[in-house]
Amino acid sequence: QVQLVESGGGSVQSGGSLRLSCAAFGYMYSVDCMAWFRQAPGKEREGVGNINSGGSTSYADSVKGRFTISQDSAKNMLYLQLNSLKPEDTGMYYCAADSRWCSGLRQNEYRYWGQGTQVTVSS
Repeated sequence: QVQLVESGGGSVQSGGSLRLSCAAFGYMYSVDCMAWFRQAPGKEREGVGNINSGGSTSYADSVKGRFTISQDSAKNMLYLQLNSLKPEDTGMYYCAADSRWCSGLRQNEYRYWGQGTQVTVSS
């Protein structure tokens, strides 16, 4: 089993930055892909980006050039740097993980999920 705990959310003004963290616990040797998702009020959860155990990343078009995913495997930590934030980036941000190699940003591709951390961007 793998447990994921997100932190770092908050309220910022448009154009600001935040850094989200995801602490992973458990059998992390079995994890080959970690990802960030988000869910805005009244909308479906959507993928933000992922990173495989080799360090390769992939991002949704809506965040390319603004968000950066990184990981510290030694500390079992996943990060999401959010820059140039917009009001439409507001939502609950979730960390996810799976034992399979990264293949996309669909929710059913990830077995383990955190509880989320709220990001609110005001104009």
